[in-house]
Amino acid sequence: MGKVENRHLYIANHTERKLKKMTNIEVKSLLEAGVHFGHLTRKWNPNMAPYIYMERNGIHIINLYKTAAKIEEATKALHKIAASGRKILFVATKKQAKGIVSEKAAAANMPYITERWPGGMLTNFVTIRKAVKKMAAVDRMKKDGTFLTLSKKERLQVDRMRAKLEKNLGSISDMTRLPGALFVVDIKREHIAIKEAQKLNIPIFAMVDTNSDPREVDYVIPANDDASKSIDKILSVVSEAVIEGLSERKKGKEQEEKAAQKTEEATAEKAEAKAEAPVVAKEEVAPAKEAAPVEEAPKEEAKEEAKAAPTKKATTKKAAAKKPAAKKTAAKKKKEDTPEGDA
Repeated sequence: MGKVENRHLYIANHTERKLKKMTNIEVKSLLEAGVHFGHLTRKWNPNMAPYIYMERNGIHIINLYKTAAKIEEATKALHKIAASGRKILFVATKKQAKGIVSEKAAAANMPYITERWPGGMLTNFVTIRKAVKKMAAVDRMKKDGTFLTLSKKERLQVDRMRAKLEKNLGSISDMTRLPGALFVVDIKREHIAIKEAQKLNIPIFAMVDTNSDPREVDYVIPANDDASKSIDKILSVVSEAVIEGLSERKKGKEQEEKAAQKTEEATAEKAEAKAEAPVVAKEEVAPAKEAAPVEEAPKEEAKEEAKAAPTKKATTKKAAAKKPAAKKTAAKKKKEDTPEGDA
């Protein structure tokens, strides 16, 4: 075991310089929040060895440079999911994390589970949605006034049912479909949620302590999941990334709407221009047609004269040719008429 630990320590020290360059999150702030404290060495999970820096006083110390790198990787992925418009379900039922998770998730406008995990929350989502619809039905009854028509006992029963549903499912009332991702604090405690997400191929983001198996999670954040300061620090970074993704989506929608308005305006202008163009053309063509006969009349006369000129020349030539022929015929007739004696 000692050789294995020394080998992992060597790997951790060797990669420390590279990780320093990669991370934007301050390691000092993580250290102050106590993110580096792991569990007792006898409770460790060997699969967490790559994320352990050293052992001190029987407790494993987590490598914060690796934690910072993993936080950055996870926040980028969460930012993309939030920007795509899908929901991220936050799960934490332990006392230290309840208040922090509910506060951060509500700030990011995301669903969360801080009470008992309802079995089949993901795998039997249709039934859970029916329970949420019951709450909405009770609210409608209270608005319509039909709630007052019930007997006192029935009203008490309905109120109790509504309070119970609100406690367990009130935070997911806006979640109309399966979430795009799951963020879990303490995967050992929330093992049912992890199994359901794995079955449905939902990406899992989690704070993983030294006593847990990181292979069950898609995006591991090696950190202390027992201290409230540590949970607060990690969740504040995660919620900021989610809020940024949502704001980016909002800006993208606004830009799309503006672009759509511009295209509509452009098409409207083109349609107006096309509608006006034929009217203007007709107005321009009409006077041109009226003026055309006045200008073309002399041209047509000139053309007719030009056509008539060669015909006149031809007739004059024929007439000139006919005159000598007529003279010759007249001379022949005179000769014939005159008697030979006279000659």
